[in-house]
Amino acid sequence: MTPSRHASVATFAMAYILQHRTNRKISAGRYYPLGATLHEDGTNFAVYSRHAHEVFLLLFDKPDGEPTDIFRIENRTKYIWHTYVHGLKAGQLYGYKVRGDFNPASGMRFNENKLLIDPCAKALTGKFRNTDNLLLAYDGRSHAKDMSVDIRDNTAIVPKSIVTDDGFDWQGDCPLCLPFEKTIIYEVHLKGFTAHASSGVKNPGTYPGFVEKIPYLRDLGINAVEFLPLQEFYIDDFLLDKGLTNYWGYNTIGFFAPESSYGSGDYHGCQVNEFKTLVRELHKAGIEVIMDVVYNHTGEGNELGPTMCFRGIDNPTYYCLTGPPHEPYRYYMNYTGCGNSMNLSDTHVIRFVMDSLRYWVEVMHVDGFRFDLASVLGREEGYFRRSASFFDAISQDPVLNRIKLIAEPWDLGTYEVGNFPVDWSEWNGRFRDTMRKFVKGDAGQMRDLGWRLTGSADLYKDDGRSAYNSINFITCHDGFTLNDLVSYNYKHNEANLEYNNDGTNDNHSWNCGVEGETDDINVTRLRKQLVKNHVCCLIFSSGIPMVLGGDEFLRTQKGNNNAYCQDNEISWFNWEYIDRNADVLEFFRMAVAFTRRYTILQRRKFFLGADLDADRMPDITWYGPDLGKPEWDNPEARTLCFMLDGGEEKSETGDYRLFFILNADHDVRHVKLPLFEGGRRWRRVIDTSLQPGEDFMDTGSEVLITPPDHYFANARSVVVLLDAEKQ
Repeated sequence: MTPSRHASVATFAMAYILQHRTNRKISAGRYYPLGATLHEDGTNFAVYSRHAHEVFLLLFDKPDGEPTDIFRIENRTKYIWHTYVHGLKAGQLYGYKVRGDFNPASGMRFNENKLLIDPCAKALTGKFRNTDNLLLAYDGRSHAKDMSVDIRDNTAIVPKSIVTDDGFDWQGDCPLCLPFEKTIIYEVHLKGFTAHASSGVKNPGTYPGFVEKIPYLRDLGINAVEFLPLQEFYIDDFLLDKGLTNYWGYNTIGFFAPESSYGSGDYHGCQVNEFKTLVRELHKAGIEVIMDVVYNHTGEGNELGPTMCFRGIDNPTYYCLTGPPHEPYRYYMNYTGCGNSMNLSDTHVIRFVMDSLRYWVEVMHVDGFRFDLASVLGREEGYFRRSASFFDAISQDPVLNRIKLIAEPWDLGTYEVGNFPVDWSEWNGRFRDTMRKFVKGDAGQMRDLGWRLTGSADLYKDDGRSAYNSINFITCHDGFTLNDLVSYNYKHNEANLEYNNDGTNDNHSWNCGVEGETDDINVTRLRKQLVKNHVCCLIFSSGIPMVLGGDEFLRTQKGNNNAYCQDNEISWFNWEYIDRNADVLEFFRMAVAFTRRYTILQRRKFFLGADLDADRMPDITWYGPDLGKPEWDNPEARTLCFMLDGGEEKSETGDYRLFFILNADHDVRHVKLPLFEGGRRWRRVIDTSLQPGEDFMDTGSEVLITPPDHYFANARSVVVLLDAEKQ
């Protein structure tokens, strides 16, 4: 029986002797590939450890049982310990124990009493629960915990690695290879999407549950889902002690293993086939799968963290270590703020990460990755380098250099927006901050607004990059939802039990006069208007738009801007909000459809004011409200206009022009409109200040502007006008 975190120490006493014990047929096996590889007549096991003295493979019949077989691995090639066990089939449970020096001052933390997860395990039987600190506390030890060996065995409570069969009925699935310019990303937490009872799915919070909601995503118009971490992650002790959890999952411990808690639980390892089914069904709906991955650190934390895998297999290989002269490798470099940093300057660690990435692409059919704290991956000798070994390895890999690569371009000590290699797109934090400031009416945003609307050429144009190196976003999982951005001046993270000290205070939010929820119809109307302004700025700007899941129907986290530990209704999607905010949802759908119809909004090239289609009209023309030049450097200017020329692009409407009025002023602005020969007239498509049903007109019902030479743009509104050849 699996003990609780407060079980007696005796529960963990060693029940067997660690020595070779088996009647199974074994042979030398091969050193590649790493992990457990299933063959017709058995399974090959291979694990890397440069500094180990002995490596033992343990087999199990059940997750909480004693080992049925113990193999002392005799074969080592290129620091890889390998053996072949005949007769083993898919579903076999296993783990490793490793003997070696225990000398934390020199970086060695081997402990044969700890069962270890295979770094390349493709599935685990469940969640790891730390007992190391608990056991030491029972002894009342007051000296440095990491300098003494915990001799008690934890085999019974450690999740077991599972031998898996890569075979699956993909039903002809192949990569969608959607062009960047046609991509609209939907960032979403897999469990939170369906965990709420209002989702109405059969298996809430699971891979199968998400599959049931795919029609909603297809109808929404998005074509790429970016999942928060789906690799097996560790739940921190301090969260469990407070009754919370690591909901977001940025604490990976199994880099080849789908998160077990999102499986249906039908059988051990079911999460593998259920993950594949999810990908296959999303592809059938024309939706790509992007995984948020965390290769910058692992769940083992700092020197006081648990020994789960890498620490006990080869600590100085996997981690960046540091310390004072008398203990030079005792501590962990912490560029991530999570306790440790993976050693991406080591060739084995690079190969390990590359193998992991290729596995998700080739075996699991994933279309791309978003790399958490990606600047850490480019650190060599402590400094970020655009030519770092990891980036070079990616660019030369025939599998990985053709997929979508997205960087979160910052870490604990560096901000590298615009500095990643040409193959990478980046989360554009400058876009987020500028749009938030402009929409709420901050002064001095005009010049930066122009750059952000047109693809951030000031950040990405120097070396062959395009507007689609910019991932544009206004909200994401880390921060306020879009609803909360216009409903709260301050964060409200009390539920995190950190006295509201966690989470950023720099939100650029505005509550429209009332903090939090309100029945005031004027405040509610204004908030929805600002949300629609944000939707226009996001969806119609050059670059790849990324939408935070649930923003399209005003999902709220009640002002919590750091809900990483809230696996409950604070974070879950409440689908009842769809009916409550149907107008916002419909506005979002129509905005996405508008970009499909008027493809100038999808163009890869930067808008630089050139005549790119030789029709004697620039691709973009900037205006102030009086048709003069914009007041780029006037700190009090809050209204910007521009016209896009559809030129000779193929469209049902022939050639066309779009005129945008972005008015963040608190007053109505009289805006002059350019007129053209031939009697063509402007028609209103969008005015976010108008009532639902009039704020976004259906195709063919656009409203003729009369008189034709001006428009009154209401306070805090976005207006889009259309001049088309065929109307």
